[in-house]
Amino acid sequence: MTYDDLVAGWKALRARCAGLVVRELAVVRAPRTMLVAELVPDGGAVAGRPTIALASGVHGDEPAGPWALLSIVADGLLDARFSYRIWPCTNPSGYRAGTRENAEGNDINRSFSRGGTTPEARAVITANRDRKFVLSLDLHEDFEADGFYCYEPRAEGLDALGPKVIRALDDVALPVQEFDAGFDLVYSSEERAHHPTERGRVVTDSRADARFPDGLPYNVFLLRHAARQVLTFESPRKRPWEERLAIHRVAVTSAIAALADATQTATVSATNGTT
Repeated sequence: MTYDDLVAGWKALRARCAGLVVRELAVVRAPRTMLVAELVPDGGAVAGRPTIALASGVHGDEPAGPWALLSIVADGLLDARFSYRIWPCTNPSGYRAGTRENAEGNDINRSFSRGGTTPEARAVITANRDRKFVLSLDLHEDFEADGFYCYEPRAEGLDALGPKVIRALDDVALPVQEFDAGFDLVYSSEERAHHPTERGRVVTDSRADARFPDGLPYNVFLLRHAARQVLTFESPRKRPWEERLAIHRVAVTSAIAALADATQTATVSATNGTT
């Protein structure tokens, strides 16, 4: 399954998916393009629908995320109460080469600072200018993991979504990561105090995160500038392909369902409080 196959898959969806717009975005000062998609399920109006950002493929050797996103849209699994900004693969050159880095040897997911320090990050930041998101989901894979886990920053006053994602994976018997002292999360012992782990979930504090002196990851950047909540998903790269796709499909749809439930609960509470 090549990058060209992925592009063809997204373009083919335009003819049968109401409300989907797919275009190729020029990557400034680089000889390549990136796909970006907008989806309003059922082809209705955007007005009144909060927007969720979905992204995958920032590391080219983590292919399950891009194909899971394509299958989610193709199967009509996205909640119609939201609209969507979708980045099907934010590292096309890395995907083609099967490498974590882009063609210039840079980790795009450490380049979302100072307006973007890679061509891909600059393209995303520019295209997302003035956009606001109620949630951002970024799909990854971990070569060492035995099961799914996610990074979820603390969100003051908002319901945590990660535990509901893990519950949904348990319900369909998909593997969830158990953390032990030997699991590498690239945190020092001092930093771990700010980023506690529980089964399948790393609770982060972006204000105390010192791992990124050279540039921010995509979701950390969005949390600071454009997204109310973010989740970064990791599927276990060593597991069978279909299982990795299923993990991302369940994780994405259950996170969105949890957000919809939390939003509805907050709306009812606010209404009741005014009567």
